[in-house]
This record gives sequence, structure tokens and C-alpha cells, in this order.
Amino acid sequence: MARKKQYIEEEVIDKAMHLFWRKGYENTSMQMLEKEMGINKFSIYSSFGNKHGLFLESLKSYNSKRKAMFDKFKNASNGVEDIKQFFYDSVAVCNENGNEKGCLVTNTYNEFSTSEDELVNNQINSFMDNLKSLFIEKLKMDSSKNEETIKKEANFLVLAKHGLAAATRVNNKEEIKDYIEMTFKNI
Repeated sequence: MARKKQYIEEEVIDKAMHLFWRKGYENTSMQMLEKEMGINKFSIYSSFGNKHGLFLESLKSYNSKRKAMFDKFKNASNGVEDIKQFFYDSVAVCNENGNEKGCLVTNTYNEFSTSEDELVNNQINSFMDNLKSLFIEKLKMDSSKNEETIKKEANFLVLAKHGLAAATRVNNKEEIKDYIEMTFKNI
């Protein structure tokens, strides 16, 4: 007869997510996960298969926690102003109590950029493709922009978003505000 879990899976995934967010995948050990999650290796392996499986669940959890922010962005109808607000909303996530600096997806994108890990890369690429599509959709609201300009601006904004995520780890609020404001002077 299977033993009943002595923990709430969503809570331990959240704890693991914050550890991966803070340390990265490679710098997070099983011992660190055990301590952070408050469960033993057997329970981690039983529920998630291994560290990699837990990491994938952490990425899914992170993305689901950001769903409201993305829905707000997707449903807005003010074009470039919506993108700018999305940048500010992204920064606000880092300032929420209990959250880490930066963006787990951007951190993972950087860490796995040369990896052949198909499962992680699929999640990251899906996220990035969705983000770029939303940028394109909002940029198209300005009828004075042609397709080539929209594509170039969307590429610029994806890179600017990566830069913003990195900046939130080390820069102060005024510098972050200046970064966002200057980014949108060029769009």
C-alpha cells in the first residue's frame, strides 16, 4: 500500500522554484532541495522523478503564477503602452514579498542557451515565442509601422526584456525606471 504524502505538492514545488530562481539549475543540489523543501530525496524522486523533473515542474509553476500578468497584457488594447506597462509589471513581480530578483525564465534561458535539453528548451522557447507574438500583436496596433519595423522592434523588445530581467537583480528602482523609459523612447 502506497504511503500518503506528508506534504502539499504545490507548496514544495514553490519552495523548489524559489531555490532554482535564486541559484540556477546547475548550482542547486539535491541536498539544498531537501533542506529548502523540507522533504527527503526519496519523496522528491517519488513525486518528480529526479531534480530535472522537479525543475520542469518549477518552471510550469512559475509560468502559471505569471499567467494573470500575461492575461492582463494579452487583453489590453493600447499597443506600445501595453508593452511598457508589461515591463513595469514584470519589475513589480521582483518586488513582491518572497520573490527573487530577476526572472526565472530569463535565468533559465541564459543557463540553458547552449544545452541540448529538449524539455527545458521547449518550455523556454514556447514562453519566448508567446512573448514575441504578444509584442508583435501590440506593435501592429500602430498602423504606421510596416512588417519589417514591427519584426525588428519585437526582436529589440525581447532582448530589452532579457536585459530588464538581469537589471532587476542589481540595479535600483530609479535606474530600472530610466531603462524602461529610454527603451520606449525608441519604439
